[in-house]
Amino acid sequence: MQGQSAFLNLLKGHWQLILITGSVFLLWNTSVVIPLKILTVFLHELSHAVTILLTGGSVESFSISPQQGGMVIGRGGNRFLSLSAGYLGSLVLGMVLLILALQTKADRAVLAVFGGVMCLVAVLYIRDLFALVFCVGTGAAMIATAWYLRREVSDLVLRVIGLTSVIYVPFDIFDDTIRRSGMRSDAFMLAEEFGGTTMMWGGVWLVLSGIAIYLCLRYCLGPDSNLHFGQATR
Repeated sequence: MQGQSAFLNLLKGHWQLILITGSVFLLWNTSVVIPLKILTVFLHELSHAVTILLTGGSVESFSISPQQGGMVIGRGGNRFLSLSAGYLGSLVLGMVLLILALQTKADRAVLAVFGGVMCLVAVLYIRDLFALVFCVGTGAAMIATAWYLRREVSDLVLRVIGLTSVIYVPFDIFDDTIRRSGMRSDAFMLAEEFGGTTMMWGGVWLVLSGIAIYLCLRYCLGPDSNLHFGQATR
């Protein structure tokens, strides 16, 4: 009886997040989720780029593709950290967006800054047409959403992006480094340059991502994460 009550409280307090997660899973192999997947790839490549810059290197180019691929070409920086940053960095960025949506009222500012970062990356580093259009268009849409629409809409957008990243990253790690361990992934290059195997590095990242997701859900959800659209927005 106590277990049933706890389950009902979980549903009542977090039904919106559960619905978003279920919808993403349900639509995973449809075109509806592809823009969110590409956005997660942007976070992956952004994590590479930021790590290269923070460790003293420079970014030469930045690209994402409609096939959900991406590439950052850098010069210098810490190679071990920059290779390790893609999957785990995009997971951390996704969780940060989710936590800020859940724990703060700064949703508009966060979404506008995210949109601004996408536009800045496009101006500084992107030269191919698809990536340029996607980043500028998505970034501008984020800024417009933050500026013109209710705060709850920005909050909802951040939740959807954050949850998609949390779902996508472990799946991507497994798919790229374990199921297709011969593919030239970040883990493959890490194994080539620093030893170990692709599956070993992928397994380490998968365990770390699982721990990070558990801690995020365990300590950041609170008893009630639902948005209440009827309340005042400003």
